[in-house]
Amino acid sequence: MRSILRAIRRLAPASTKDISRAVGLPVPIVAAVGNELRTRGLITRERPSQLTPAGRALVTELGMDLTLDATCRTCDGRELVIPEVLDEAVARLTAIMESGPAADMALDQSKCTPETKVRRVLALLTAGTLPGGSLLLVGDDDLISLAVAVVGDVLGAPLVDQVTVVDISPEILGYIERVSADLGTRIETVQHDLRNPLPEKLHRQFDVAMTDPPYTPEGARLFLSRAVEGLRPGPAHSIFLSFGGKSPDEMLQVQREIMELGLVTNGYIRNFNEYEGSGILGGVGFFQHLLTTSATAPSQEGDYKGPLYTGDKRSRQRLYECVACGELIRVGAGAKWGSVGVLRAEGCPNCGRGPFRPGPLVPAGPEGQPRHADGRPRPQGAPEPAAEPAAPEPTEEAAPPGPSSRTWQPPTAGERGLLEERAAPYVTRQADEQDLPEIGDFEVDIARISFGGDAVDDPVRHRTRLARAMEKSKEGMIVAHRPGDPAIGWLWVSINQNTMTGDRYANFRSLAVAPVERRAEVAELLISSGLEFAVQHGLTEVVGRVHVGNVPMRTLYRKFGFTPTNLVMKLRLPAGDEDRPSARQDPSHAER
Repeated sequence: MRSILRAIRRLAPASTKDISRAVGLPVPIVAAVGNELRTRGLITRERPSQLTPAGRALVTELGMDLTLDATCRTCDGRELVIPEVLDEAVARLTAIMESGPAADMALDQSKCTPETKVRRVLALLTAGTLPGGSLLLVGDDDLISLAVAVVGDVLGAPLVDQVTVVDISPEILGYIERVSADLGTRIETVQHDLRNPLPEKLHRQFDVAMTDPPYTPEGARLFLSRAVEGLRPGPAHSIFLSFGGKSPDEMLQVQREIMELGLVTNGYIRNFNEYEGSGILGGVGFFQHLLTTSATAPSQEGDYKGPLYTGDKRSRQRLYECVACGELIRVGAGAKWGSVGVLRAEGCPNCGRGPFRPGPLVPAGPEGQPRHADGRPRPQGAPEPAAEPAAPEPTEEAAPPGPSSRTWQPPTAGERGLLEERAAPYVTRQADEQDLPEIGDFEVDIARISFGGDAVDDPVRHRTRLARAMEKSKEGMIVAHRPGDPAIGWLWVSINQNTMTGDRYANFRSLAVAPVERRAEVAELLISSGLEFAVQHGLTEVVGRVHVGNVPMRTLYRKFGFTPTNLVMKLRLPAGDEDRPSARQDPSHAER
């Protein structure tokens, strides 16, 4: 907490990624801490984050109100600067990356940036391991072999006598072979599963090695051990290790593996590597220069059979929610999508879009049987419970409600008490002006889900509209919250009149619940409160409009007895017609 507060004070305004990079904590942890600080009024609700007056007072009270930053502004703490003469190399590597193989998330692959590739080559030159000699790349999804060749081509002379790439991917190796053919550097490619020892012909052959292994202690140990197998015997040979930031306990494991290999650290640079993937780590990783000693020896003799990649160590699946349509998707070992990176690349199976919001781990029984949130066994193939995002919003001129096949009955006192117990610690109450910041943000989320890129997503406009509505009446405006905390759920019920028949009916204009624990229960509590409001006002029918792809919302509606009556058809007209006022966004016509 102190580290994050210091970082916000020093970097403000600071994005979550910038804070993550500064403090070395994963982005989800920084985001969660930020939400807690925001809830307590210590940082601004607007992003990028800054301290509020209360936050500044707290930082001062803790003796941390200092903004001194001694980081080099030229290299940004990376110790190396790319000279202008190598700008061409960066540009060429950018083009090479664009047409190269996609990263395989199942193998913990993520592409480092073109600038990082050039910096790694500069690190080899600065350490005196290049030019000349032989280089072994233990895995090369980052295409460092091509970076060495491109930098040499730009400078007019090869930097190394021989580069050998050992990798499991035939796509990566084939691409390296095709691109390197005209670059003047001899690159040997060897397809090989590094769970097995290096081929004998590669043992004790190389002057220097480089590796960016799977981001597990086991991955670091195995890939470093294979690098040691390939180096010539004797002290002072270099291995360059790139690795993602982990918790102190996990990093202790990695450093122990390094010590057990008989290696010593000659240099270490935080945030040296930047990646296009690895968003959970802030998109950065460290760069460590290791040296062999007289005691250096491989630590993995023979084949390796244990877990290696991050996915290998995850036995539990996690639910991810598509923000665009609310679809819940299992991700993890045994699921169709082994990682959220693969899911992002393919898109939501329901709507083809994204992004995706992480949810809870999938509960499992003693034999791995999935279970409901309350612990009851769930039959294989049974649908997931709905964890609801934004709900449907009908139009102001909704079609007359049709007859329902089932009449909703208000819950008994006992049933209501049970629902409140399941939703605890959250309760409902009438919304008021103090809730405008939260419900304004909910309306932004609803607009984005409803209208995508055409959404009006200025929270100030939504708050102004809601404030005007509150001035007329707050009836039907309901929020869910933990007593003393800001709202985490929002329901807006209006009373409408059918212009043709004169009949009055309840209209669910907005429904949204933040991604909190017991989210589905909170959504049920809000809907129950809305239906009770309708009954109290003598209304006999309720309508709600839902996006056809929002399966969780449709499921939740059906649970309360709603039945589908109308289907809205939509057709896109030529771009010129989209500028007509009638085609622009009307907030009363949102659908989720």
